[in-house]
Amino acid sequence: MDATDRVSPVGAAPAGAVPVDARRRGRIAGLALACHPGPALAVTALACALALGSGLGGIRSALVTGAVLTGQLSVGWCNDAYDARRDALAARRDKPAADGTVGPGAVWAAAATALALCVPLSLACGGLAGTVHLAAVTAAWLYNLRLKATVLSWLPYAVGFGALPAAVTLSLPGGPWPRWWTVTAGALLGFAAHLADTLPDIAADRAAGVRGLPQRLGATGTRLLLPLPLLGATAVLALGPPGPMDAGGVAALVLAVAAALAGPALGRRWRKSALAGAVAVAAVDLALLVARGTSAA
Repeated sequence: MDATDRVSPVGAAPAGAVPVDARRRGRIAGLALACHPGPALAVTALACALALGSGLGGIRSALVTGAVLTGQLSVGWCNDAYDARRDALAARRDKPAADGTVGPGAVWAAAATALALCVPLSLACGGLAGTVHLAAVTAAWLYNLRLKATVLSWLPYAVGFGALPAAVTLSLPGGPWPRWWTVTAGALLGFAAHLADTLPDIAADRAAGVRGLPQRLGATGTRLLLPLPLLGATAVLALGPPGPMDAGGVAALVLAVAAALAGPALGRRWRKSALAGAVAVAAVDLALLVARGTSAA
């Protein structure tokens, strides 16, 4: 043994090795990132707000929130696990299942576990309410496994967002059906969410061969289309409820029209103008949807 050799203490990890605890923490963090935490938490928060605004009690609201959360987790993990190989070929550093942080098998297992929890939680909200929510989750899985690369890529988003008000109101005593305008507005918001969610990755998706609706439209076409479903959702939320339109509805309509016109007009000077306007209108629409939750059934 020469002077450069070192003898490691008994039980110590070899030089340069990653400690087991660090690897475990890395895998846990990778799983957390692979579930698409931003969209999952946003949709769950919307469902919780709708449940509370519709008059569901604390226990029922917690069941709805838990069902939506587990469903969203299953969808997010399914998405990253299924796309792991393609994301790895594209050298996506924001995809833990593709960069080696966590194995695709572990992500698939997490997706299956979340889905297994989602089923009883959904049905605990009521047979019809649970069936509606599970149909929305099924549509989201179909998006991941098949529809993402087709012209019908928008359909699971419309079904999922449109089903949220229905799942909430059907969980109320007596299981009343939701008002048509809440479901319609939710579906339009889902369509817009698909466009907005896909917009930043259109170039990479097209290079990978993904040909959903936004990829077929291209970045410019998607930016121009994005304000339109939001404008439609705003109109439905403002004009759909019985009685005269209130000040909130008028303000939301004015903002939506301004955003729809400003996006294309400013597009040459500010590339993200349509997206920024769409986000502002979406926030107002979601506030209107939650505010009208008490009259959704």
